[in-house]
Amino acid sequence: MSKALRLSEKWFQRGLWLVAFLFAGFLVGLGGKIVDNLNLVEEPLALEQFTDRVQYPAAQAALKEAGRTYEDAQAALEQAQQKHRVAESNTATANDTFGNWLSTRHATARPDQDPELIARTRQLDELKADERKALTAVQQQEQRQLDARQARDRAAGRMAALERDADGRWRKALQLRELRVFAYRLALTLPLLLIAGWLWKNKRKSTWWPFVWGFIFFALFAFFVELVPYLPSYGGYVRHVVGILVTVIVGRQAIIGLQRYLERQRAAEALPDTQRRENLGYDTALARMGKGVCPGCERQVDLKDPKIDFCPHCGIGLFNHCTACTARKNAFTRFCYACGTSAAPGSAP
Repeated sequence: MSKALRLSEKWFQRGLWLVAFLFAGFLVGLGGKIVDNLNLVEEPLALEQFTDRVQYPAAQAALKEAGRTYEDAQAALEQAQQKHRVAESNTATANDTFGNWLSTRHATARPDQDPELIARTRQLDELKADERKALTAVQQQEQRQLDARQARDRAAGRMAALERDADGRWRKALQLRELRVFAYRLALTLPLLLIAGWLWKNKRKSTWWPFVWGFIFFALFAFFVELVPYLPSYGGYVRHVVGILVTVIVGRQAIIGLQRYLERQRAAEALPDTQRRENLGYDTALARMGKGVCPGCERQVDLKDPKIDFCPHCGIGLFNHCTACTARKNAFTRFCYACGTSAAPGSAP
């Protein structure tokens, strides 16, 4: 239809479509804020809310205490291991020193060095004892760490058992919560769809059509973005069933619409040529002619063929001749393009 519009009218139309999209965008933003806050209506559900009110806190406390004990044991074990490594290093150094000195003692064979031999041997024995003591401390800390880890595992197992018992109740409560939130979304979105359907049927060609179409775009966005993704699944059955129902409803309306359209076309094609021409809007007729289709039946016609003055499908006049200059012209234009003479009202080819 844009070919039939005045230049300024085209730009106004584009500006009004921009208004429609901007209006829809602001409505979408406001609607998104409202929908996001719907989740605040229902309190979030945690698994802990459905566990035993006495045993679960006790298991949590036991797990926390076992975790602290394990961490302390781990830190103490690292300290003990470090001390054991130091004791091992001291013993190894003393062994090396004693071996060197003993080699010198055998080489010199001096009897006056016997007391020193005894002292060095005693010192080495003390280092060995320290090393053994450090190793004992390491083994004790390893045992403590093992006990703490096993206690932690038992507490974790107890918590897991309590959570398994509560899992079914928690999931059922989550499903019910999702249903309630979906019901809130549906209660908000369904009236928008109904209003949008009414506006599309009755007001889409009114003076305020930019706001009408903006609201329609907003309602469609709310349906497909804010409602459909949150439709409860139940393994996919609900979504497939809803999809089938929506497809059937939309398909049925499309079939009914097509049948009504064909009936209107048949009724229109049965009318006299003059009456059919009066029923066609000026802009509509020019737009259809510009697309190479008959304004009356909307079938393809070779409008460039100078021999075709009537539609070969429905018989409506497409071209006639100016009453003043006899120039061949579009039968739906109001003035002759060659001489500017006004077309006679209701004139036919």
